[in-house]
Amino acid sequence: MRVMELRQPMPIGAAPLTPAARPLPRPGAGQIRVRVTACGVCHTDLHVVEGELPLSALPIVPGHQVVGTVDALGPGATGHALGDRVGVGWLHETCGVCSTCRHGRENLCETARFTGRDVDGGYAEYMVVPAGFAFPLPHRLTDAEAAPMMCAGIVGYRALCLCGISPGGRLGLYGFGASAHLVLQLARHRSCEVFVFTRSEAHRDLARRLGAAFAGGAEAEGPFKLDAAILFAPAGWLVPMALRHLRPGGTLAINAIHMSPIPELDYRLLYEERLIRSVTNYTRQDAQEFLALASLADICPEIERFRLEDANDVLGRLKRSELRAAAVLEP
Repeated sequence: MRVMELRQPMPIGAAPLTPAARPLPRPGAGQIRVRVTACGVCHTDLHVVEGELPLSALPIVPGHQVVGTVDALGPGATGHALGDRVGVGWLHETCGVCSTCRHGRENLCETARFTGRDVDGGYAEYMVVPAGFAFPLPHRLTDAEAAPMMCAGIVGYRALCLCGISPGGRLGLYGFGASAHLVLQLARHRSCEVFVFTRSEAHRDLARRLGAAFAGGAEAEGPFKLDAAILFAPAGWLVPMALRHLRPGGTLAINAIHMSPIPELDYRLLYEERLIRSVTNYTRQDAQEFLALASLADICPEIERFRLEDANDVLGRLKRSELRAAAVLEP
């Protein structure tokens, strides 16, 4: 099978992903093999490729927003049949027995393994995954449309829940890529008024088209205070900027796996019970809830489609904010 593998992390400008041929992986006990038809490109993939996240081993095949069909079952694998269409996300497996797993917080499992970082992911024609960590997908979406739902969508949904926004509230989104444009659609489904802060004029245009009440730069000031906000850009300097826009008692949820340093904060930005909280991975319950809600609310990603071999170029465009919304590789 064809893959794009990372042999040594380095800046994306050096084209660190290499085309390679590998034998078909065999599903182990409780696993399924997925024939990949689409894999979304995520900012986390860029962190992996450029060495900003620790890796268990090299070489590794990145990619964790995977859609495909089940083409082989390992011993004891249940819940899926040959030919089923499934989605696979960042969370590859958890221990299932630690305190966090037992209390419904498997996203914080200390021994969790992650797709495209600890095990080979979806920049490939085939991959294997534990059967319990693959999900049926809404039929109305094409494979390419469904791919960004598996991380940008699910983790964005968790961020929306953790920021505490109520139906009809004012929500701020800082950075506007694959995840934020899905969260905007979810928030509008809940009748929220959404304010988008992004440096890209193309992203501002998309935000307005999707129903944003405001789209401007991060430094923009307006006659508003936000009830909650979500930060998607991995830029620590945006944290105090977002806090200045929050009303008393508001929450800023940071939806980033890696971030540049946060500058020293004036205590007045936290006073009046403003909160900062991070968003870490997702649970399988998050995935099931989001996919059901996305189907009900008719959520659909804006996508750009590319060949598997274009992965280096696409990640470079992602880093330079040159993608319109969600990029998808199609083997």
